[in-house]
Amino acid sequence: MADQWGAGEAYERFMGRWSRRLAADFVGWLGAEPGRSWLDVGSGTGALAQAVMDAAEPAAVTGIDPSNAFVEAARGSTTDRRAGFEVASADAIPFPDGAFDVTVTGLMLNFVPSPAAALSEMDRVTRDGGTIAGYVWDYAEGMAMLRHFWDAATEVEPSAADLDEGNRFTICHPDRLTALWQSGGLTDVQVRALWVPMQFTDFDDFWQPFLGGQGPAGGLLASLPEDARDGIADVLRRRLPVAGDGTIRLTARAWAVRGQR
Repeated sequence: MADQWGAGEAYERFMGRWSRRLAADFVGWLGAEPGRSWLDVGSGTGALAQAVMDAAEPAAVTGIDPSNAFVEAARGSTTDRRAGFEVASADAIPFPDGAFDVTVTGLMLNFVPSPAAALSEMDRVTRDGGTIAGYVWDYAEGMAMLRHFWDAATEVEPSAADLDEGNRFTICHPDRLTALWQSGGLTDVQVRALWVPMQFTDFDDFWQPFLGGQGPAGGLLASLPEDARDGIADVLRRRLPVAGDGTIRLTARAWAVRGQR
C-alpha cells in the first residue's frame, strides 16, 4: 500500500497544525543570518517556508514538492512575494549548483526512496559554507499521537505492523541522522530533539483527521472495513489519556539535524 499524501486541507487537519509549530522551533534553532536565500525540499503545504519568512528575514524562500495539490496549497497560503513553490522531487532538484545559502527539509526524508540521494542533491544546490538541515518525527517512541494509533491498529489488525512508521522509518533516529549527514561530507553536524505539545479538544478532534486518508495511517484506515476501523477507535478511546474536561494532551518529539557544506 502506497503512502497517501496530497490533499492539502486533509493534511492540515491531520499533521499540519502540529508541523507548523515544529517548523517555527526548527527555524529558531538554525539561527540563520538575515538576507539569505532558502530552499525548502519537500515543502508540503508551506509550513516550513512560512516559518522561515516569519522568523529568519530571508531574501527569498523557494519550496519544491512532488505533489501538485500540496504546491497549490502552499501557493494559496501566502501572499509574501519572497516565497515561490514548484513541483519537483528531492532526488532531481531543478536548480544549479550552489544556488542557495540554506537548504532545509521538514518531515520528508523518511518518505523518499533514498535519503542519501536526496541529501546529495541538497548538498549540490547549496553554496560552500552554507547550511543543510532537516527534521523528522520520532515515530518509534516520541510521536505519541501516531504511537497510540499504531499500537491500537496492530492489536485489531496485526498486519498493520507492516505500515507502522516506527518499524519502517529507521532513519528517524539521532544516530542515523548524524551518520547520514556525516557520510554526505557535511561538517559541524549537530542533532537535537524538538518537542511539540499536542492538545485535542475531544476524541473526535483526535480521531477524525485520521479518516482523511493522509499518510500510512490514513491509508490503512481507508483500506479497512468499517468494523475494523471502529475497533481501532474503541481501543483508542480506552487508552488515550482523557482529562476531566474531555481534552487529550500528548507530546510529539522530532529529531533535527544540521551541518555545513
